[in-house]
Amino acid sequence: MFIQIDGNSLTFDQIYKVIYQGYSVKISDHAVEHIQKSRTLVEESITNNNVIYGVNTGFGKFSDTVISKTDLADLQINLIRSHACGLGEPFSLEVSRVMLLLRANALAKGYSGIRLETLQLLIDCLNQNVVPVIPSQGSLGASGDLAPLSHLALLLVGEGEAVYNGQRMQGEEALKLAGLEPIQLQAKEGLALINGTQAMTAVGVASYLEAQKLADLADGIAALTLEGLQGIVEAFMPESHAVRPYREQQQVAARILSYLEGSQLTTSQGQIRVQDAYSLRCIPQVHGAIYQVLNYVKEKLLIEINSATDNPLIFADSGKVISGGNFHGQPIAFAMDFLGIAMAELGNISERRIERIVNPQLSGLPAFLSTDPGLESGLMITQYAAASLVSENKVLAHPSSVDSIPSSANQEDHVSMGTTAARHAYQIIQNTRRVLSIEAICAAQAADIQGVDKLASETRKIYSRIRKTVPTITKDRIFSRDIEGLAADFKTFVQDTNYELAL
Repeated sequence: MFIQIDGNSLTFDQIYKVIYQGYSVKISDHAVEHIQKSRTLVEESITNNNVIYGVNTGFGKFSDTVISKTDLADLQINLIRSHACGLGEPFSLEVSRVMLLLRANALAKGYSGIRLETLQLLIDCLNQNVVPVIPSQGSLGASGDLAPLSHLALLLVGEGEAVYNGQRMQGEEALKLAGLEPIQLQAKEGLALINGTQAMTAVGVASYLEAQKLADLADGIAALTLEGLQGIVEAFMPESHAVRPYREQQQVAARILSYLEGSQLTTSQGQIRVQDAYSLRCIPQVHGAIYQVLNYVKEKLLIEINSATDNPLIFADSGKVISGGNFHGQPIAFAMDFLGIAMAELGNISERRIERIVNPQLSGLPAFLSTDPGLESGLMITQYAAASLVSENKVLAHPSSVDSIPSSANQEDHVSMGTTAARHAYQIIQNTRRVLSIEAICAAQAADIQGVDKLASETRKIYSRIRKTVPTITKDRIFSRDIEGLAADFKTFVQDTNYELAL
């Protein structure tokens, strides 16, 4: 099983298949033609002594320094080594593999001037699961994700570190064990490998795939919470949503109603109370707005993963070589900040539902869902943990894209901080997954108290899924194990479920 890349048509579904389902990657014949034509133009330009940024000049502030022909190969390897300044914990193997795929796709577009054999080695590493160790910090999100992508490029020249068959080792050893040989970079190739937005975009893609699934899970968990709290169904009826016609809001309301169909636990207006609190009544409005953000993020990522983000760009058909700024990550920086804000709100409203379900003054249930209130604390501190996570999310959700620090002696005087925005969005999603796990645990326990036999058929399936990982609480125990276990189950759900472009 394989997918073909051409730089123009890569989809989330194809990324999912490569990263999670083991599909291999091939370059399309059409792309091979474009790659070879742009490489020919690079070599002709060198022969004709044309001065081209990054081909026979220095980089950044050194762009006016012309490099002799005899030093062009050294220029490229020096670039990779000097720019490999990544710091901190490495990206997950999942993100690093997405980075390999996205960089390969960008190069396959045919505007980078790279040799076919260099691109093929990158793809071979992806197909053989030789994954570069890429530190997650150190990119400004403009001039390309220079530091992270340099660590990716180190693998191709047999340097740096990689993970192969679950073992971390030197890059050269990993290539050898996989039956691959390092390449010697030629003119333009080092720059072609690192001048792009693939670090922030790879984190963005991984974040989006998980965020979309978590939003779906949140709808189901919220429906189970509604039953535990005997929520009022009128707030989800289509009439009120038709007069505020946000498509996503309408879809969430309809989904909640479908989950609750046949429930013996939900109530009507005035039966117990006239109306519910906002965290229950406004689920369609809040979750729906989050889906709007996911749609926006999806649109920007789809454009970015099929874009040429090099500098300079090689236009073989016209013979032009253009220095521009497609490496600037501003569109993705905005999208990642927006995603982080949205997912922080998914956690915020979930935490408010947790509070309602464990607080006896709001729920009508035993205090903190304890089986022996007072002697046992029950789920009291799970709400504390959720509150801590959503508070941390509020700090992480501060937009990174409003910041900029000049670099390269002020030649690169405005940057996006897009990779920082993506990393923060990813962390927010991990925190929110745990908050949703806490809500799920509380909602399942409330269902036990209210009567599982009274649940709707769809929410009973959600309850059963939770109970596969988290047994019914009969006495106090170490709840962090339950939370982390269910959060890991939710993560597996994201990875194992076929990804559909439903939004």
